[in-house]
Amino acid sequence: MAIVYCLERQFESIEAVLFDKDGTLANSETFLRSLAQKRSRLIDAQVPGVQEPLLMAFGVEGDRINPGGLMAVGSRQDSEIAAAAYVAETGKDWITALEIVHSAFAEADSHQLSKTEKAEQTPPFAGIVECLRRLSASGLKLGIISADTTENIQAFVAQCGLANIIHLSLGSDRPDLAKPNPAFFQAACYQLGVRCENTLSVGDAASDLQMARQAKAAAFVGVSWGWSQPVRLAGADSLIHQPEQLQVRV
Repeated sequence: MAIVYCLERQFESIEAVLFDKDGTLANSETFLRSLAQKRSRLIDAQVPGVQEPLLMAFGVEGDRINPGGLMAVGSRQDSEIAAAAYVAETGKDWITALEIVHSAFAEADSHQLSKTEKAEQTPPFAGIVECLRRLSASGLKLGIISADTTENIQAFVAQCGLANIIHLSLGSDRPDLAKPNPAFFQAACYQLGVRCENTLSVGDAASDLQMARQAKAAAFVGVSWGWSQPVRLAGADSLIHQPEQLQVRV
């Protein structure tokens, strides 16, 4: 086991570290804003007048993404349900609203890049690869758990050349097993063969914090570098501002 240092705090008996992806490891703001705009525009083409409310619901604020908003922290299913609610508000039946949204999302996907190209468009933040290699060299098990799909996480890992040090990629492929459900964190720990109380959680959102707390993780370390807008993570055990501030000693 290792001691992990984050600025003034130290966390002992750590076996593993579970990272969020978008906004923590990957610089995804531009990509997610573009995807939200495409989804909103395609839905508006079928239900005029909903584009601006949808952009607000998705957390798009001008040329920025709200770090606590739907595109930043929600799963695809979360976004579909939220969008369908706005469509239903116009008088559409619920099933019709869901069908309109699902179709628009699928078309937006067809306009977007392949998973490999998406990984290229959501690069790691400066210092992230070095940080992960440093932690791995100490013997810690590393995993990524995200609101994104497992397939997209794996593409990001491959693009960054991290397949030899990331032991687990777990996405929100099942609606019943996603953030902030503590079972999501617990499932990741189980697959890594470690205890939650010996696992550090690192993320940029309140959903990461809530999940870590309820899963009884060793601690939650928030990161502030992920978005144009300030990240607010009251209650984090530590808040770091650059990857170099995450250090380890065996």
